[in-house]
Parts: sequence; C-alpha cells; structure tokens
Amino acid sequence: MSINKINSKYTTEEITDSFIITTNVNQSKKVLAKSLKDARKETQSEITDKTRLTLKLMQLKFQIEDYLKSDNFNPKFTFSYFLKEYVDVLNKKRKIFAQEISIDETELSQLINKHRQPNDSVIIRLELHSNNSIPAVYWFKLLEMEKAHSINTNLALRKKERKNVKNQVELNLV
Repeated sequence: MSINKINSKYTTEEITDSFIITTNVNQSKKVLAKSLKDARKETQSEITDKTRLTLKLMQLKFQIEDYLKSDNFNPKFTFSYFLKEYVDVLNKKRKIFAQEISIDETELSQLINKHRQPNDSVIIRLELHSNNSIPAVYWFKLLEMEKAHSINTNLALRKKERKNVKNQVELNLV
C-alpha cells in the first residue's frame, strides 16, 4: 500500500498507534530476566563439581597467560596473588594444600603473604599438583616479572651500588 493511500485511509494517530508497542516494556523485561535467571540456574545445577573446577582452573591459567603476555608489571598480580587464587580455586584449606605439596603450612603462608620467595622445588610441585595445567614456567615468570620490576625501580640500591663501580665504560648505547 502506498503512503498516500495509508494517509488518506488512517489518521496520523491511528498510524502511530499501529507502530507503537502498547505492552508494558518493563513488565516484559522482568519476565525475560526471570526466565533467563531460571535457565542459568538450571544449566549451572547440571554442571558437575569436576567440570566447575576445570573451568575455574582454566580461567586462572588464562588470566596468568594474559598477564605474562602483557609485559606490563601490575603490583596486584604477583606470584603470591596467583598462588592464593590457586588454593582458593581448589577450595582447600591451606593446611591440607600445604600437606599435598609437602611443605609446612607456615611456609605456604609466607609464600602467600609475600614474606618468602619459593624455591624451584615448590614451583615444580605446583606444576605437578595442577597436573601440568599451570606449568612451572608460568610460576617462574611471575617471579621473574616481580624481580625485574624491583630491579628497575629500586633507586636506593642503585645509588648505594654506584660507589662499588669504578672505571665505568664511557659509551652510552641507550
């Protein structure tokens, strides 16, 4: 039907009313939100604990990978932070987890609270504990990023060590 025929047959108000949805949009949103919530709840109830753990470990692994690829140091994302997240994902008490990787609970606490750096054995045990899901190299690179940042930003140490350097090379390659 042409526009002229429509305009001659119907008033402007009738044309407008035919294109406007008269149902309550807010009510429709509420109904849709509830049905979506119910569908999500049903889907999540079907997920097994093993699958849920797998998904959380994958998420943690991807988070570590993304951070390591970024090459930008973030003081939040330390070895300690990711170790704490790993233990939390496993939903285990720290005492039990420490026993599982054969370290003292105090040592685990010191690692998580940034009072101690892990040795290579702990890093390997973390890889083995995760069944190679989170490689030892990832744990090591997290430590490496922290150390690199510390070296680059520790001006007091640079000033202190300057007096130990004699006959400095006069070239500047930077």
